[in-house]
Amino acid sequence: MTKRIGILTSGGDCPGLNAAIRAVVSHATLTYGWEVLGIPYATQGLMEAKASRLTVHCQDLRGIDPLLSLGGTILGSVNKGDTVANADAIIAGYHRLGLDALIAIGGDGSLAILHTLAQKGNWNLVSIPKTIDNDVALTDRAIGFDTAVNTVTNALYNLSCTAASHDRVMVVEVMGRASGHLALNAGLAGGADVILIPEIPYTIDSVCRKIRELRERWGRCFAIVVVAEGARTLEGGFVAEKDAEGHLRFHGIGDYIADRVCRCSEGNLEARVTVLGHVQRGGIPSALDRLLATTFGKAAVDLVAEGRFNHMVAWQHGELVSVPQTEVFAKSPTFVDPNHFLVQTARALNVYIGEFVNETMVGPGTGSSLIPPLAPHTELVPQ
Repeated sequence: MTKRIGILTSGGDCPGLNAAIRAVVSHATLTYGWEVLGIPYATQGLMEAKASRLTVHCQDLRGIDPLLSLGGTILGSVNKGDTVANADAIIAGYHRLGLDALIAIGGDGSLAILHTLAQKGNWNLVSIPKTIDNDVALTDRAIGFDTAVNTVTNALYNLSCTAASHDRVMVVEVMGRASGHLALNAGLAGGADVILIPEIPYTIDSVCRKIRELRERWGRCFAIVVVAEGARTLEGGFVAEKDAEGHLRFHGIGDYIADRVCRCSEGNLEARVTVLGHVQRGGIPSALDRLLATTFGKAAVDLVAEGRFNHMVAWQHGELVSVPQTEVFAKSPTFVDPNHFLVQTARALNVYIGEFVNETMVGPGTGSSLIPPLAPHTELVPQ
């Protein structure tokens, strides 16, 4: 029997979303003969019961092949709105559209919300993980992460050129919310001298010591400092502001670090701050993200065909798997293990990546200048 399935993208956008949409439409229509409806702007589209029919020739999308290399999402996305107040209308939209199943592409926050709606509204839901933060539980990789790492790595190279020209310390603030995966991967790939992430405590004295070492021992008069937006301050807090809906948005830790570095050096170091911001979400998806998105899209359609709903496709240990959504959202977002092999690699290459973490580590207010790892905050929203 012909099925009608819906597909939507939710949360912050990232490269590779259109490649996943392309794979879902191609496999569902060519292999199974199903009808695929693209739902615009995620829960907003469901609430209004809006959708457009997507075909393999992509007449509605003006050509399907360009989707492999097109950033963003042709379906649009939202990362705000009161889903609790509008839950009944959103749930009703699924049924008004006559959907037999829904494939949702999102991050940990948006997928958790859709999972709750699916449970309440008796939806047949299959999820695909995407996020440049790479913090969705039970998957080693999510769509968009690899491209974001490449974007930040390229930016670090460009900034190194101007830093070397002016003998400056370049402090680069990158996204990632409460996890340091993006900062760690890009910082190591981009040759950063200092990498500061939420999961590992640091001291400004150690940061300045590293910069002085570069000058006095190696004769290099510039430095690159990469800091994740969710890194803690020395006082144990974090730099963030609340939006109109009361959600916390990280912004400003780069300025905080640059100011402390200048103070520590008594004005002998000149620091400049670059906040890469939403440029990290754009651009042409990398080959790896295209492959991951295509594989995830195909696998999601197969899960629908097998009737294995309430599952998320995932990448674990080099293999494609599916995991129950209840297990995914029962866990906290995935943070960087302080003993991760990339952390060990950074230390071995004399990159300062914070202090060693052990069971006796103490936090603010106990006489230690070390700071504790940043716990997950449910009030955070995707940028």
